[in-house]
Amino acid sequence: MAQQAPPAPVDLGHGVWMIDLMEQGMPYRTAGYLILDEKITLVETGSAKSHDALLAGMAAVGVKPEDLAYVIVTHVHLDHAGGAGHLMAKATNATLVAHPRAGRHMIDPSRLWQGAYSVYGDKLADLFGSILPVPAERVLIRNHGETLDIGSRMLTFFDSPGHAKHHFTILDPVADALYAGDALGIRYRTGFTGWDKEWVWPSTSPVDFDPEAIHRTAAMLAEAPFSIVYHGHFGPSPKDEAIRDTVRAADAFAEIARDVVARGGGLTQLVDALRAWMQQDLARMGLSPDPSLGPLQMDLLLDSMGLLHYAQQLQKG
Repeated sequence: MAQQAPPAPVDLGHGVWMIDLMEQGMPYRTAGYLILDEKITLVETGSAKSHDALLAGMAAVGVKPEDLAYVIVTHVHLDHAGGAGHLMAKATNATLVAHPRAGRHMIDPSRLWQGAYSVYGDKLADLFGSILPVPAERVLIRNHGETLDIGSRMLTFFDSPGHAKHHFTILDPVADALYAGDALGIRYRTGFTGWDKEWVWPSTSPVDFDPEAIHRTAAMLAEAPFSIVYHGHFGPSPKDEAIRDTVRAADAFAEIARDVVARGGGLTQLVDALRAWMQQDLARMGLSPDPSLGPLQMDLLLDSMGLLHYAQQLQKG
């Protein structure tokens, strides 16, 4: 069966284009954001499996890899940054911008690959492709509060843990937006689920989920001057909705995990408990999906794995 063609890039205004990276061949799942300014900048590359979709999306708006000045990855999970090395090999004029905890994994991705293998096992390469290193001299670290001048706008970086310790978010004052990666949840789009409502839940995939850090990050970002969240998964949300619903569901997920582990349960029991909560929350929104939750099954499993690690570590003290 031929792979579905990616949707056309979406003009979000203010020189920002959203490119569907077709993660796992699925539209409306993972996005990259191309900023057309004096120094053309890309936020998120997706995995190596997204490389062709990324290049096609860039070409559709008239940008070649060598036109890029900066490539920014919000964090180093493979669905966001696994393809960075492949792009940087072609984007010969670009500098890769990374979180202080992330840069070393872009330079030497061996530990990143090992960590991902512990989650995905032998399916890893099939899911995400390979990883290529980025030369150290082409990696720029941005600490909390530091900026990057790309022309008409000065991007500001915020250390934003909760989903991952190696995560920052990027404020774009011209677009009145925050490139949030996974720090303010996943927006489940109708184009992805096939359902007639959209909503935001957190991503709690292994291994850094921390609900207290999510609260701190959310409180910090609530004070930042922007109106729109650009999610890595997928597209824009109003700021208040993204913050409110990420925190609300993160607290619920954490409580479920603590309860299951306190009762001696493991991954199977946690998957069942989280699925039940998700079904109830979807019903609250007026949705009645198949009990298997269809397109949410992978997230259900990965979220449960991250929650199990969180609760077990908490129990160990």
